[in-house]
Amino acid sequence: MSTKDLDFLNDLIFEPLTPANWGLFEQLFGSKGACGNCWCMYYRLTKSDFQEGKFEDGNKLAMKELVWNNKPSGIIAIYEGQAIAWCAFAPRRDYLKLSKSRVHKPIDDLPVWSIPCMFIDKNFRKIGISAQLLKGVIHYAGKHGVKIIEAYPTIPTTEKLPDSFAWIGLYKSFERAGFKIVDRTSVNRPMVRYYL
Repeated sequence: MSTKDLDFLNDLIFEPLTPANWGLFEQLFGSKGACGNCWCMYYRLTKSDFQEGKFEDGNKLAMKELVWNNKPSGIIAIYEGQAIAWCAFAPRRDYLKLSKSRVHKPIDDLPVWSIPCMFIDKNFRKIGISAQLLKGVIHYAGKHGVKIIEAYPTIPTTEKLPDSFAWIGLYKSFERAGFKIVDRTSVNRPMVRYYL
Protein backbone atom coordinates (compact mmCIF):
# COMPACT_ATOMS: atom_id res chain seq x y z
CA MET A 1 0.00 0.00 0.00
CA SER A 2 1.49 3.35 -1.01
CA THR A 3 1.55 6.46 1.14
CA LYS A 4 -0.96 8.15 -1.14
CA ASP A 5 -3.46 5.48 -0.09
CA LEU A 6 -3.01 6.18 3.62
CA ASP A 7 -6.00 8.53 3.70
CA PHE A 8 -7.96 5.37 4.48
CA LEU A 9 -6.66 5.66 8.08
CA ASN A 10 -9.27 8.38 8.56
CA ASP A 11 -12.00 5.98 7.41
CA LEU A 12 -11.34 3.31 10.03
CA ILE A 13 -14.20 2.35 12.33
CA PHE A 14 -13.43 1.17 15.87
CA GLU A 15 -15.80 -1.16 17.70
CA PRO A 16 -15.63 -3.23 20.86
CA LEU A 17 -15.77 -6.95 20.17
CA THR A 18 -19.37 -8.17 20.51
CA PRO A 19 -21.43 -11.15 19.33
CA ALA A 20 -22.55 -8.96 16.40
CA ASN A 21 -19.02 -8.55 14.99
CA TRP A 22 -17.55 -11.85 16.19
CA GLY A 23 -17.41 -13.10 12.59
CA LEU A 24 -15.09 -10.22 11.64
CA PHE A 25 -12.83 -11.09 14.56
CA GLU A 26 -12.74 -14.75 13.44
CA GLN A 27 -11.77 -13.69 9.91
CA LEU A 28 -9.00 -11.43 11.21
CA PHE A 29 -7.51 -14.09 13.49
CA GLY A 30 -7.86 -16.81 10.86
CA SER A 31 -7.18 -20.51 11.28
CA LYS A 32 -4.14 -19.86 13.50
CA GLY A 33 -6.05 -17.78 16.04
CA ALA A 34 -3.74 -14.82 15.23
CA CYS A 35 -0.65 -16.75 16.30
CA GLY A 36 -0.36 -20.33 17.56
CA ASN A 37 -4.07 -20.62 18.47
CA CYS A 38 -3.73 -17.84 21.01
CA TRP A 39 -7.11 -16.17 20.37
CA CYS A 40 -5.86 -13.43 22.69
CA MET A 41 -6.16 -15.62 25.78
CA TYR A 42 -2.45 -15.77 26.69
CA TYR A 43 -2.65 -13.06 29.36
CA ARG A 44 -5.97 -14.27 30.74
CA LEU A 45 -5.08 -17.88 31.58
CA THR A 46 -2.57 -19.90 33.52
CA LYS A 47 0.22 -21.34 31.39
CA SER A 48 -1.23 -24.86 31.54
CA ASP A 49 -4.79 -23.74 30.72
CA PHE A 50 -3.51 -21.64 27.82
CA GLN A 51 -1.47 -24.53 26.40
CA GLU A 52 -4.42 -26.88 26.74
CA GLY A 53 -6.64 -24.29 25.03
CA LYS A 54 -4.52 -24.42 21.90
CA PHE A 55 -6.24 -27.70 21.04
CA GLU A 56 -9.82 -28.32 19.97
CA ASP A 57 -10.54 -24.56 19.83
CA GLY A 58 -10.25 -24.21 23.61
CA ASN A 59 -8.83 -20.68 23.58
CA LYS A 60 -11.21 -19.58 20.84
CA LEU A 61 -14.20 -20.87 22.80
CA ALA A 62 -12.89 -19.19 25.97
CA MET A 63 -12.71 -15.85 24.17
CA LYS A 64 -16.15 -16.41 22.67
CA GLU A 65 -17.57 -17.06 26.13
CA LEU A 66 -16.13 -13.77 27.38
CA VAL A 67 -17.72 -11.91 24.48
CA TRP A 68 -21.12 -13.60 24.83
CA ASN A 69 -21.07 -12.72 28.55
CA ASN A 70 -20.45 -9.06 27.70
CA LYS A 71 -17.01 -9.01 29.31
CA PRO A 72 -14.60 -6.39 27.94
CA SER A 73 -12.17 -8.05 25.56
CA GLY A 74 -10.88 -5.54 23.04
CA ILE A 75 -11.38 -3.20 20.13
CA ILE A 76 -11.35 -4.06 16.44
CA ALA A 77 -10.50 -1.68 13.60
CA ILE A 78 -12.77 -2.10 10.60
CA TYR A 79 -12.15 -0.86 7.08
CA GLU A 80 -14.71 -1.35 4.33
CA GLY A 81 -16.48 -4.07 6.29
CA GLN A 82 -13.30 -6.01 7.08
CA ALA A 83 -11.57 -6.22 10.46
CA ILE A 84 -7.93 -5.27 9.86
CA ALA A 85 -6.62 -4.84 13.41
CA TRP A 86 -7.26 -5.83 17.01
CA CYS A 87 -6.26 -4.39 20.37
CA ALA A 88 -6.89 -6.36 23.57
CA PHE A 89 -8.38 -3.95 26.11
CA ALA A 90 -9.91 -4.78 29.49
CA PRO A 91 -9.47 -4.04 33.20
CA ARG A 92 -5.98 -5.00 34.31
CA ARG A 93 -7.45 -7.37 36.92
CA ASP A 94 -8.85 -9.51 34.07
CA TYR A 95 -5.33 -10.40 32.92
CA LEU A 96 -4.03 -13.14 35.19
CA LYS A 97 -0.46 -12.98 33.85
CA LEU A 98 -0.21 -9.26 34.63
CA SER A 99 -1.20 -9.89 38.23
CA LYS A 100 1.74 -12.30 38.53
CA SER A 101 4.25 -10.26 36.55
CA ARG A 102 7.46 -9.32 38.38
CA VAL A 103 8.40 -6.77 35.73
CA HIS A 104 5.03 -5.06 35.32
CA LYS A 105 3.73 -4.98 38.88
CA PRO A 106 1.06 -2.35 39.62
CA ILE A 107 2.69 0.99 40.39
CA ASP A 108 -0.36 2.17 42.38
CA ASP A 109 -3.85 0.99 43.32
CA LEU A 110 -5.74 3.11 40.79
CA PRO A 111 -8.28 1.37 38.53
CA VAL A 112 -6.43 0.70 35.29
CA TRP A 113 -7.43 -0.84 31.96
CA SER A 114 -4.63 -2.64 30.13
CA ILE A 115 -3.54 -3.22 26.54
CA PRO A 116 -1.43 -6.40 26.67
CA CYS A 117 -1.38 -7.13 22.93
CA MET A 118 -2.31 -6.09 19.42
CA PHE A 119 -2.73 -7.88 16.12
CA ILE A 120 -2.75 -6.33 12.66
CA ASP A 121 -3.60 -8.04 9.38
CA LYS A 122 -0.32 -8.68 7.55
CA ASN A 123 -1.56 -6.64 4.56
CA PHE A 124 -1.92 -3.54 6.74
CA ARG A 125 1.29 -3.57 8.80
CA LYS A 126 3.91 -0.82 8.94
CA ILE A 127 1.61 1.93 7.67
CA GLY A 128 0.48 3.57 10.91
CA ILE A 129 -2.48 1.39 11.90
CA SER A 130 -1.19 0.84 15.46
CA ALA A 131 -1.25 4.51 16.44
CA GLN A 132 -4.70 4.95 14.88
CA LEU A 133 -5.96 1.86 16.70
CA LEU A 134 -4.66 3.24 19.99
CA LYS A 135 -6.45 6.54 19.33
CA GLY A 136 -9.62 4.52 18.73
CA VAL A 137 -9.11 2.77 22.08
CA ILE A 138 -8.58 6.13 23.80
CA HIS A 139 -11.82 7.46 22.28
CA TYR A 140 -13.73 4.36 23.40
CA ALA A 141 -12.23 4.59 26.89
CA GLY A 142 -13.27 8.22 27.20
CA LYS A 143 -16.86 7.38 26.31
CA HIS A 144 -16.98 4.55 28.85
CA GLY A 145 -15.49 6.20 31.91
CA VAL A 146 -12.03 4.62 31.77
CA LYS A 147 -9.54 7.03 33.35
CA ILE A 148 -6.19 5.25 32.93
CA ILE A 149 -4.97 3.09 30.05
CA GLU A 150 -1.81 1.08 30.63
CA ALA A 151 0.37 -0.94 28.25
CA TYR A 152 3.72 -2.74 28.11
CA PRO A 153 5.16 -2.22 24.61
CA THR A 154 8.61 -3.09 23.37
CA ILE A 155 11.49 -0.80 22.48
CA PRO A 156 13.31 -2.93 19.89
CA THR A 157 17.02 -3.51 20.40
CA THR A 158 17.51 -4.30 16.71
CA GLU A 159 16.57 -2.26 13.67
CA LYS A 160 14.24 -4.92 12.28
CA LEU A 161 11.90 -6.66 14.69
CA PRO A 162 10.12 -9.76 13.35
CA ASP A 163 6.34 -9.31 13.23
CA SER A 164 5.89 -12.24 15.60
CA PHE A 165 7.67 -10.22 18.32
CA ALA A 166 5.59 -7.07 17.80
CA TRP A 167 2.36 -8.41 19.30
CA ILE A 168 2.87 -6.44 22.52
CA GLY A 169 3.05 -3.25 20.45
CA LEU A 170 5.94 -0.97 19.63
CA TYR A 171 6.68 1.88 22.01
CA LYS A 172 6.87 4.41 19.16
CA SER A 173 3.21 3.72 18.27
CA PHE A 174 2.15 4.35 21.87
CA GLU A 175 4.27 7.49 22.00
CA ARG A 176 2.59 8.78 18.82
CA ALA A 177 -0.80 8.17 20.43
CA GLY A 178 0.17 10.21 23.50
CA PHE A 179 1.19 7.55 26.01
CA LYS A 180 3.95 8.36 28.52
CA ILE A 181 6.42 6.03 30.24
CA VAL A 182 5.56 5.59 33.93
CA ASP A 183 7.90 2.73 34.88
CA ARG A 184 11.25 1.51 33.50
CA THR A 185 11.72 -1.66 35.55
CA SER A 186 12.29 -3.26 32.15
CA VAL A 187 14.47 -1.12 29.88
CA ASN A 188 13.05 -2.64 26.69
CA ARG A 189 9.50 -3.18 27.97
CA PRO A 190 8.49 0.04 29.73
CA MET A 191 5.10 0.50 31.33
CA VAL A 192 3.25 3.32 29.60
CA ARG A 193 0.04 5.10 30.49
CA TYR A 194 -2.49 7.43 29.00
CA TYR A 195 -4.51 9.48 31.48
CA LEU A 196 -7.94 10.63 30.37
